Formats: sequence, structure tokens, C-alpha cells
Amino acid sequence: MVFRSPSRRDQDDGVRFSRTLTATLIIISILLIIFDRPDVRPPALSAVRSTVVDVVAPLLDLAARPLRAMGNIGPYWRRQSELAQENAALRDQLNDTLYWRDLALRLRDQIEIYEQTLDLDVTASQERVGAWTLADPTGPFVQSRIIGAGAERGIRDGDPVLNVFGLVGRVVETGRRSSRVLLLTDLNSRVPVIADRTNARAILIGNNTNFPRLDYVGRDADLRDGDRIVTSGDDGVLPRGLPIGVAALDRDGQWRVRLFSDQAPVDFVWVFPHVRVLPPEADPVIENEMEPPTGDETGTATDESIEPALTNSADDTASTTQGDTP
Repeated sequence: MVFRSPSRRDQDDGVRFSRTLTATLIIISILLIIFDRPDVRPPALSAVRSTVVDVVAPLLDLAARPLRAMGNIGPYWRRQSELAQENAALRDQLNDTLYWRDLALRLRDQIEIYEQTLDLDVTASQERVGAWTLADPTGPFVQSRIIGAGAERGIRDGDPVLNVFGLVGRVVETGRRSSRVLLLTDLNSRVPVIADRTNARAILIGNNTNFPRLDYVGRDADLRDGDRIVTSGDDGVLPRGLPIGVAALDRDGQWRVRLFSDQAPVDFVWVFPHVRVLPPEADPVIENEMEPPTGDETGTATDESIEPALTNSADDTASTTQGDTP
């Protein structure tokens, strides 16, 4: 009896494919790869592919949901921790805001008392005139704006113009329905200012840049980097105390100002009508206003009316005295 070792074919227990089927599948795969390019893809193949994708996509999404949920567990709890910290910070900020609100209300009441005591003529915030601005590349000024409000709304030359952060400029030309505003950065702008901390005076001069310079500061002026700069009102045109910016020292040792108004585009502004104090020669006293009031105007008795009254009073006194004498 002859024994033979088992062949590889006898040892394989799985399913075996014929060589013809294997070659056919390889050829089909190569054809699919070749015709899968968008420029040579047949319409029928594109339709079949779209149909298969439409059928398989919901199933793949449903199968991937548990995996996405497990992957989002870590970021979810990290986000909850961040929200808790942010909530605590907002509570602290709210408490600080309530404190500053109460302080602002108390200061407002004190300021009203001071204004009444000092008899100050303060421009009310309700008198401001809001207007939209437009860029104006032409005209005698290099940096200016035209606003859509004029004399019909009570605007006059010299009125200050502000945005939500600070002073933008002043009105230099007024029309019926429009006005021209000269910006603080213009080369022709000159505004007397003071440092809010020490009342150190200077002149804010525009130089066609975003950082106008402070001139005529003085050698011994107490001025520091970061001091708040406001209008001084020394020119009699702009009122005192309008916010302008903060002082900054440049590389050349020249004082400049970072404008508050640069924090937002100059699109919408408010014009505050301001009644300027005129010099004596421009506002003379009328002589009639200085004449002393007469008796007829004030309702008091004159000398002529007093004499008969005194005479009658003396006669009445004498007659009364004689009648009482025994």
C-alpha cells in the first residue's frame, strides 16, 4: 500500500474561486477605476453611484452616531466646566456693575446740587442733534465730514460734534439741511485742552494723522502718559470738559493724543448746540437796561405823592390830639 501526503487542495476547507472569476473581478475593478473620473464617467454610472450613495449614507450616519456621541463626552464636560467658570466671573462682574451704578447715581445727584449752587448753564443731553455723516474728499479742508443736519435743526458754526466715545470735531460751515465738520485730526484744527488730572493746559494741533500733537505744553507742566485730555473752553467756542483722548509720548519726546473717537467709525454723530459767551465788545450793555426804575414802573410812591400824604397825616394827628385833651 502506498501512502501519499495530503495536498494543499485537500487541506483548504474554505471556498475557492476559479481563476476565470478572479480575472473577471480584477478587470471590472480596473474598469471602474478608469471610468470613475468625472470627465469620462458615463451618465449611467453616475446615476448608479448617486443611488448607492443615497441608500448607504443614512445607514452610515446611523452607525456613526454612537461613535460621535462617545467622542463628544470629553468636550461636553470640558465645556460645562468652562461655562461654570464663566458664570462665576459674570456674577462678580454684575456685582461690580451694581456698585458702580449706585455710585454713578449718587454722583449724578451731587453734580445736580453743585450745578444749582454754582448757577451753571449746562447743555442738556436732550438737546443733542443726531445726524449721519458722509466722507468729503473735496473742499478747503483735508479731513472733514458732511453731516445731514443743518440750521433747520438748530445747528450753528462752532457747535461741538461727538460720537459715542468722544469729541470728533466742530461745525465750521452750516447750511439749511447739512453742515461741514472739521475733524480734530485736520491740519487746520486748533483746540485748547487741559489734562483732567492736573489741569495742565495745551493746544491740540491736528497733523492729518490719527495722533494729533500737543503743543505749548510748557516745561514744568505736570503731564503723564495716559492722562485724560479734555477741552478747556478757553477759546470760548467749545465748552469745557468734552472728552478727547489720552496723552501719549512718542519716540521723539513729543506729546500726542490717542483720540477716543477712533474707537468707532465716524458714521453717526451728535451735535450739541452750545451758547457761547461773547466778549463785552460783541455783547454791549444797552443804556436803557442800566437806567434806574421810576416810581410809576415799580409801583412805589414818588416824592410828590408822599408830601400830601405826610401833610394829611400830620393834620389828622393834631386833630386827634386836640380832641383827646380835656
